[in-house]
Amino acid sequence: MKFQLIASAALVALASQGYAAVSADEARQLGTTLTEFGAIKAGNAEGTIPAWTGAIRPPADFKAGSGFWADPFKDDKPLFRIDAKNMAQYADKLSEGQKKLLRDNPSTYYLNVYQSRRITSFPDSVLKATVRNATVCKTKNDGISIIPECAGGLPFPIPKNGYEAMWNQIVKYHGGPGAQMTAHNKGWVIDSNGKPTMTSDQYTRLEVPYYQQAKGDRDTTYILRTYSNTMAPARNAGVMTGLLDNIDPVERPRRAWSYTPGQRRVKLSPEFSYDTPVSSQGGVTLFDELFIFSGKMDRFDFKLQGKKEMFLHANAFRGQFCDAKKALMAKHVNPECERWELHRAWVIEATLKPGMRHAYSKRVYYFDEDQSGAGLYDAFDQSGALYRSLLNGSFMAYDKDLPMGNRTVIYDFNKGNWAYVNDASEGGYTHDAGLPDREMSAEATVARETTR
Repeated sequence: MKFQLIASAALVALASQGYAAVSADEARQLGTTLTEFGAIKAGNAEGTIPAWTGAIRPPADFKAGSGFWADPFKDDKPLFRIDAKNMAQYADKLSEGQKKLLRDNPSTYYLNVYQSRRITSFPDSVLKATVRNATVCKTKNDGISIIPECAGGLPFPIPKNGYEAMWNQIVKYHGGPGAQMTAHNKGWVIDSNGKPTMTSDQYTRLEVPYYQQAKGDRDTTYILRTYSNTMAPARNAGVMTGLLDNIDPVERPRRAWSYTPGQRRVKLSPEFSYDTPVSSQGGVTLFDELFIFSGKMDRFDFKLQGKKEMFLHANAFRGQFCDAKKALMAKHVNPECERWELHRAWVIEATLKPGMRHAYSKRVYYFDEDQSGAGLYDAFDQSGALYRSLLNGSFMAYDKDLPMGNRTVIYDFNKGNWAYVNDASEGGYTHDAGLPDREMSAEATVARETTR
């Protein structure tokens, strides 16, 4: 694969696996030439990527607390359209998955490209912690873990290797400090004949204790705690699952649990990891594909390739809340529910380690440099053929300084089906101060949710 890398002196040794924090001199770039979270402030030479502008004011039609965010750019018109006829002109800025979708669906799929807008913002506490982490945070266990001194912000605003870049995604800011996000969302799988089936209707609660430094009852070495209660389809009603991940998955591995009404007991579920298919998402998604990547980085070698200009699904207000009746087409999501913009992306290539087992032999990730959650991801089977592609959109919850990247579209090119995950067009997202720690245990969760 040919990359057009955007290089700098700090990226010369990207392939190295050094695990030390950056120097004080390098860290001085944060807040000057770089944003506090590590993105290049300036636009590109062509002017097709603008300078970072940061936070915007909520539009007049935004209703605070509704769980939905009005599109501040609803009047924007596409600058141009990429389709099967002209895709060669933009091939260097498209992922393999995007190109395959365009080739395979020449009459129905296209990318509407809009003006790029860089409005990502974070709370001051998160920015200050991120700047502090730059000279303090380190990985250990060959990049698989991070040290307890990493806290409250992105761990590696100036990543030097693939593991550090992946940690920025794994410890993505989901809100807070001290907050939990709840959602009522649905998941759909569209089979090879174009028939959609709703695979899950769930109530989900999620928090990142790592950012909850001021919340006295939290163990802030945990980077993810989430559970889901399935309400439909009927055969899965009442099924609950939960995940708890730590900054050191070697010493404190993922703690996963499940509950089924028929058994009426909570049981540990260590199989909820790696390439185990997620049943609530029709098996199209694997557990280590949740949130683009989730879990332990011990089966792949992660190499940072640098930055590259890519068309990403950013400022995806229309896509995040696009009704499933409109969004679901036979072979792909409705392109009118997508907004593509040109952004700089971190490129990470993951190769399966010798002797390790996984459904994939290689993965390639593209993450928006503004850390907004927008991303692309291609996975390749053991023969090197493109197996799956994932497109993750993002939007700014502008009243909360919160980048949100939750709705995911994933295509399985081997089976010819695809999934539309975390459809929150009906229920939206809400944030609150969070439940007490004792009420987030598996047993307390099941007791509470079974009486909802």
